[in-house]
Amino acid sequence: MVERQLPKLDVVGSIPITRSNSSFHRGAIALRILWIFVLSAVLAPGLALAQPKELPRLFDARERIAKPDLSGLARLRFLTTVDFPPFNFIDQSGKLSGFHVDLAREICRELEIEAKCQIQAVTYPELMPALEQGQGEAIAAGIAVTSELRQRFAFSRAFMQLPARFVVNTKAAGAIAGPADLAGKPVGVVSGTTHEAMLKAFFPKLEAKGFPDRDALLSALRGGTVAAAFSDGMQLSFWVSGNLAGGCCAMLEGSYFSQRFLGEGLTIMNRKAEPALTQAIDHALLALSRSGRLEEIYLRYFPDGIY
Repeated sequence: MVERQLPKLDVVGSIPITRSNSSFHRGAIALRILWIFVLSAVLAPGLALAQPKELPRLFDARERIAKPDLSGLARLRFLTTVDFPPFNFIDQSGKLSGFHVDLAREICRELEIEAKCQIQAVTYPELMPALEQGQGEAIAAGIAVTSELRQRFAFSRAFMQLPARFVVNTKAAGAIAGPADLAGKPVGVVSGTTHEAMLKAFFPKLEAKGFPDRDALLSALRGGTVAAAFSDGMQLSFWVSGNLAGGCCAMLEGSYFSQRFLGEGLTIMNRKAEPALTQAIDHALLALSRSGRLEEIYLRYFPDGIY
């Protein structure tokens, strides 16, 4: 695996960033451009934005997680990717950026091991083999927790959950205060997805109308073919605030969570043979949640909120 040393991070200067397999970077250019466009639209002067919703706290403020002794830890290298904006991507200056990158900085700062911390981007298929082969100590890349993966790896406590939400076409839907007001109106979903299954399980009285992909769903919503759509709250929040929506639509109040359909949430993955590291990361996440620094990172990348 060929690595190239990149400039040090701005916040925690002793954390170098390396990127392997530079050829895969070209495949992320379109995603990077899309993210820059969306973020620019969200932050455009004069754009009316909803009040940010607070990041739900997944840690009990009264909880205590002891900080283990990390004096024997030689290195803490976080593995990530560049194709999951706004969580991890290459910014306009060519630096690895995103929610996960800033979170890794804060974890290292909280654990007081900045000099031992690194972040390396690889392709998504390389993540777990690289962790198993000792090329990194942890993965921060939004890997869904499954029972199968728990047999092979350890996971931190969840630090963020991505909700499902409704978005409505304000002209086609009329006065809508909640999901009950959508009775008798078609609600679009992408066929065969967990969001389709979740809509049917949570709201069996609503009329679900399936679409082959997200683009078709949002096109139908914008055109008024469906009165509302039910999908990933993060993607919908940026779409509604961006130019592509053309001001057609608005997010409906209410965020919906389900471990059965949406999983446990975002976590940090590491090797099962290193329980002290798992505990250390949990200790840091608890401290970041309690101090409000976790929410600061959230609002940095989700200025309009997703909840």
